[in-house]
This record gives sequence, structure tokens and C-alpha cells, in this order.
Amino acid sequence: MKTMTIPEFHAALKEQGVEAREDLAFKCPLCGTIQSARSLIGAGAGKTMDEVERFLAFSCVGRFNNAGPHKKGAPAGKGCDWTLGGFFRLHCLEIIDEDGKAHPRFEIASPAEAVELAQRNLVVPA
Repeated sequence: MKTMTIPEFHAALKEQGVEAREDLAFKCPLCGTIQSARSLIGAGAGKTMDEVERFLAFSCVGRFNNAGPHKKGAPAGKGCDWTLGGFFRLHCLEIIDEDGKAHPRFEIASPAEAVELAQRNLVVPA
């Protein structure tokens, strides 16, 4: 289990190199789908960053686009119905707050993954 303080977490997110906080990206620990607040907004989890922030890095985008359970061997991208609020603890990252309490989160996506997702999310379908 990897642990980070809040300042370490913020520094790691800044390293992604995306311009908008809506494009900070994370990877679902179950299905491997790279997702951001903009992904959650697109899936209908809310209309603004404030509305989807509670789901970011905690609930897979697939919960909001009816992806259903992840099927072993299926490619990442669609999402799944996973959330870190359940009984099973499959996450590999915890953020430690000022009081020493651990908060489970999805893995932080690489800078390349974050930039690719941000570019994909900005493409308007024809």
C-alpha cells in the first residue's frame, strides 16, 4: 500500500501537467480505466467539478455510464461499477490527512495518461 500526505498528493497531481483541475486523472484499481472529473461529468455524475469531486478517485466512471461489473480480461476504457466505499479493499493508494487518518483513493495516472485523456475529453464528436 502506497501512502502519501496531502501535500505529496497535490505535488504528484501537479506533475501530470494538465491545465484544468477537471483533467487530473486517476486509474480505477479494478478495471484500469483512466478517468477524471471531466469524464465523470460526461458520464452524468454531475454538471460541475464541485458536484463530481466526491466521486473523483473513489468511484469508477462506469458507475455512471451503466458499464456494469468488470469482466476479467476485458480491456480498460469503459469503466466498471467499482467504488472504494465497499467491503473489499482493492486500492493501492491512501492519502493521509493532517490528523493521520487514511483515505483510500484510486492510483494517480501517469502524466502521459492524464494528458491523453484530457485531449480525448476535449474532442467534440462530429
